[in-house]
Amino acid sequence: MDEPVSEERMRVVRALAEGGCVAPRAEANALLRASREGGGPIEELIARRLRGEPLAWITGSVRFCGVLVHIDPDVFVPRPHTETLARRAVALLPTVGIAVDLCTGSGAVAAILRSARPRTAVMATDIDPVAIACARRNGVCALVGNLDEPLSQSLRGRVDVMTAVVPNVPTEELHLLPRDVLANEPRRALDGGRRGTTVLVQAVEAAARWLRPGGSVLLELGGDQAGEVATTLADIGFSEICVHRDGDGQDRTIEVRLPD
Repeated sequence: MDEPVSEERMRVVRALAEGGCVAPRAEANALLRASREGGGPIEELIARRLRGEPLAWITGSVRFCGVLVHIDPDVFVPRPHTETLARRAVALLPTVGIAVDLCTGSGAVAAILRSARPRTAVMATDIDPVAIACARRNGVCALVGNLDEPLSQSLRGRVDVMTAVVPNVPTEELHLLPRDVLANEPRRALDGGRRGTTVLVQAVEAAARWLRPGGSVLLELGGDQAGEVATTLADIGFSEICVHRDGDGQDRTIEVRLPD
C-alpha cells in the first residue's frame, strides 16, 4: 500500500525513477520505512539502491508467501516465482512428517514449510555459512554443507518432501542476467554449470537417497530444463512427473514422486 504523499517521498521516488528503478513508488516506501527504523540516512539508502544493491539487502527483509523473511547482505534473495514451489510443497507435506530443503539460502522455503506445518520436522542445508546464519535467524534448523552431505543418516528413507532451489542458470548464459544481479548477488547461487542442470541432477540423486517410498521432491527450474531433468528423474526411478508453471506461465517447478 502506498504511503501518504510527502515532499520527501516524492523526492525519493523521483531519484529512483531517474536512476532506472522499475517500481520507484514501492521502493521509495520501503527505503523510507527502513530509514525511519534505523537503517541509515535515506540518502545513503538511495545511493545503495542506485548502485544496484538488492532492495531486500537494504531493508533487511522480503515478503515471501505472505511471510516477512529476514535477508542478510550477500544472501540470495528469494524470488516471487519460487512461491509456486513453496505452496506446492506445503500441500504435499503431512501434518506430522519430515521435510528437507536443499540450497536453502535465506531459509525462505523452509520457513514457510515450518510455519504451515508446525508439527513437522523441517531441516535445511546450504554450503554457504552466511546463508546458514540468515536461515537460522528465520527460525530454520539449518546445517552447513553441500546438498545432502550434512543430513543425519537417521533420516535416510524417511523424508516426506524434499525441496531444492539450486543454482540453475547455465554458465554460458550468466552474461544475459541483469547487470545488477551479476554485480551484486552471489554467483554461487546462480551458476548451474553447463545447461544449468549440473546441481539439479545432483539434487535429484540426493532425493533418491532420502525420500521415503511415496515421498516427493520439488525442484525449481531455470528455463528450458524440464525435459532433461525429467529424463534423469525417470532413469533413477521416480514416477508421476509433473511440471508446474509460475504466474507468468513459465515452467518453474518439477515435481516427482518416489514409487511406493
